[in-house]
Amino acid sequence: MRRNLPLALTAAALLLCSSHARAHLATTGLGPIYDGISHLFLSVDDLLPVLAMALLAGLNGTTAARWSCFVLPVAWFAGGMVGFHGGLGSVPASITSLSLLALGILVATSLRLSPLVVVVVATILGLLHGVLNGAGIAMAGREASALLGIVGAIFVVSALVAAAVVSLRMPWARIVVRVAGSWTAATGLLLLGWSISGRA
Repeated sequence: MRRNLPLALTAAALLLCSSHARAHLATTGLGPIYDGISHLFLSVDDLLPVLAMALLAGLNGTTAARWSCFVLPVAWFAGGMVGFHGGLGSVPASITSLSLLALGILVATSLRLSPLVVVVVATILGLLHGVLNGAGIAMAGREASALLGIVGAIFVVSALVAAAVVSLRMPWARIVVRVAGSWTAATGLLLLGWSISGRA
């Protein structure tokens, strides 16, 4: 565990790096909660980090997976309320690419992390992406209750994916999860390259 702590802390620190972002909210016509649910499934920049977090939690066992399923949506909601009421429009835009890159590396390397470290990573991820969502909802003049739809969908996705990964017993199946992590990291690297070239 102590050997892996520096790498886990480095990955968590990457989640804190910065540059500008804009969040958006889809309109379903069914109300703010359904708008929030559809937002998660239509926004790759939110859905992919949630999936990667669930893969990481599942690889690290039942306890980590259970805690992550609850901590991630709660942190996301807390961050969302801060973003909504604080109007934090200057939250880093590269946050999505950096979180994808960090989580993808952690999944691909299949590090054995303690449940506490997994919870810390889930908390950081939830707070940062929640702030982006909350600020985006406020800028769009929408209701904060859309956050309830977002976090509800996050809980369901996290629980299903993490449970599926925890149940894997065959070595090849866990390799498939690690390959998914490498593709997630590659996606994060690609998005980071685009954001850097866009500012150049």
